[in-house]
Amino acid sequence: MLGPNQNSMALWLRLYAGVFFGFLYLPIGVLLVLSFNDSSVIGFPLRGFTFDWYHQVFNDSKFFIALFKSFSVGLVSSLIATALALMAALGLRKHFWGQQWVVPVMLVPIIIPGIVSGAVLLVFFGIAGVPYGLWTGALVAHVTWVLPFAFLTLYPRLAAFDQALEEAAMDLGASPWVVFKRIVFPLIKPAVIATVLFSFTLSFDEFVRTLFVIGAERTTPVYLWVLIVEQTAPFLPAAGVIIMLISVTVAALGFWVSTTSTQATESRSSSIRH
Repeated sequence: MLGPNQNSMALWLRLYAGVFFGFLYLPIGVLLVLSFNDSSVIGFPLRGFTFDWYHQVFNDSKFFIALFKSFSVGLVSSLIATALALMAALGLRKHFWGQQWVVPVMLVPIIIPGIVSGAVLLVFFGIAGVPYGLWTGALVAHVTWVLPFAFLTLYPRLAAFDQALEEAAMDLGASPWVVFKRIVFPLIKPAVIATVLFSFTLSFDEFVRTLFVIGAERTTPVYLWVLIVEQTAPFLPAAGVIIMLISVTVAALGFWVSTTSTQATESRSSSIRH
């Protein structure tokens, strides 16, 4: 049985957990409720139940153009960041001068505030004469932001990879490319897929850095911000719910792939050894 002090501590921990999760998820619940509120003013009191705001979102061509641009730049930036992170993680398996500085330098974009990174990119592109836009400024901003997270996802997988499998393949005459193609990549493929999904989610939701360098184009977060600034459109909660569902779905898929990748890697490694 628990003593009085332990019961009190357990009660406080439950209270803390309730406040924490309430603070975390209550705004999402409010957004969901307001997306069905039959009122032209965003907020309470509730006037009734309606799907009209979702109909407006699905009939808004500008929203779908922005959504397509977010999907496009998210996919491209996630693939580029994952490829760069994979090469960096593979390179760090070899010892070289200055190796200890690679990881800290790689993680710098996480430490720098988004508004500072956006301002730096804005000035740099202006001095270099690079035009602002989706496939120039925004793509570079997204890759630099996503790359550290992609690296943190892939590096532990490759650092724990059993190099004896590669050495055995090379002893049998396989070239480094064949070893990577037929031994290394199949074993880390689930982790690579999970990294692409996580990176896509980060890029898809990126706003601050994008706002500085995207010019006149609009991704979904920038488009919603413009609507908030120019007009408080009543369908904004419905649009927010749709964006949230997309992000949650991709993130959940990434978590599922990540949790199954360890088991897949262990089973494949065991089969190769035997």
